[in-house]
Amino acid sequence: MLATVHGEVVRPEDPAYDDARAVYNAMHDRHPAVVVRAADAGDIITTVALAREQSLPLAVRGGSHSVAGHGTCDGGAVLDLGRMRGVRVDPVARTARAEGGCTWADLNHATHAFGLATTGGVVSTTGIGGLTTGGGMGFLARRCGLACDNLVSADVVTADGSLVTCSAEHDADLLWAVRGGGGNFGVLASLEYRLHPIADILGGPTFYPLDPDVMRRYRELIADSSEEFGALLVVALGPPLPFLPERWHGRPLCGVITCWTGSEDQDDRIRGRLAELGPVLGQHVGRMPYPVINTLFDELLPAGLFHYWKGLFSRGLPDAALDVYAEYGATTPSIQSATVVFPLDGAVQRVAPDATAFAYRDAGFSAALSPAMPTRAQCEAQVGWTRAFADALAPYSVGGGYVNFMDADDQGRDRVRSNYRQNYDRLVALKRHWDPGNLFHLNHNIAP
Repeated sequence: MLATVHGEVVRPEDPAYDDARAVYNAMHDRHPAVVVRAADAGDIITTVALAREQSLPLAVRGGSHSVAGHGTCDGGAVLDLGRMRGVRVDPVARTARAEGGCTWADLNHATHAFGLATTGGVVSTTGIGGLTTGGGMGFLARRCGLACDNLVSADVVTADGSLVTCSAEHDADLLWAVRGGGGNFGVLASLEYRLHPIADILGGPTFYPLDPDVMRRYRELIADSSEEFGALLVVALGPPLPFLPERWHGRPLCGVITCWTGSEDQDDRIRGRLAELGPVLGQHVGRMPYPVINTLFDELLPAGLFHYWKGLFSRGLPDAALDVYAEYGATTPSIQSATVVFPLDGAVQRVAPDATAFAYRDAGFSAALSPAMPTRAQCEAQVGWTRAFADALAPYSVGGGYVNFMDADDQGRDRVRSNYRQNYDRLVALKRHWDPGNLFHLNHNIAP
């Protein structure tokens, strides 16, 4: 069956096998029976048919960033979309159609040529498909909504091998499901996004002492700022950057990563507001093309590190929760590790909770607790720290969590139900329609 594949078929005996089976999170050292590096939708259809007919586990991989390791498997088929990276921008309609293997670097590069952008991730090597189908948070969310809110259509290869183009006009239920429902409903061969007139921004990090008072002022700044002000709160160890004094390298601190998409004549005002948050230890905030802001974490987070994550939503950032962030932030385990808090107000909350599969429209913030370590043993040693951190924040959360921040031990029907809340039953019904045999189960699975 695989003889018709136009891309590359890699088997265990092939020299390229170890490279082909590797994923971003090195915790997942799996040995699939075959890796298909697809060249087009036809290759996707062929691989889906192989897995269905031979009852093979099927892992679908875009950017391979799945923390839980869903882009690989033992003894099954891995469908790698990484060679499908074409992007076509329509500057008049302000849309872009991107193939399913694109990263945010690919999409941002193509759209920036026209002075346009859409909400994407904060690491440029992240795949667009996985981030979008999980919801899709990023710097532009307050102004533009989540990535899934900007998904206007998708070409989906379903479990029976059909290629379905879903949109508001055709198979709208399938579009609803893939806008936040994870990889449960098929393989996204391409995704079409709504774009926004965003070209250059004021962006970059500002670092402060690890102090709950700084975080409280950040909370107030978000509440008081227009939606053009995107800013992530980070609790981490001081990175070895030239604008941060060496005495702060490797020491616990907090930071605000700014992405101001408003008028340039307001830049000085934004810098002034950042200075009011607390003593500035180091700052590198300036005008830059929007795609650059999505590369700031790339060098700290290359492929091959060992990750263990937890995530949660909260309506606000109460003082007691900020004390927890400071307490656990003081024992952040490595330079590559970080706690990142994303604001989810503004445009995100103007979407009804049942308008997409992403259910947490009442959440004001989403947090990722994400130790990343150089070795497996070091990462495994931080599992208890991460779980204790999440447990300490649980009283201030709204239950469930963002599926893209869930690790491999965040499985089970009850956990998945809590992640999708009021939308879970509709997702189950759609799963029964589109994938009754649960072919697409290597994900945070909605069982039919």
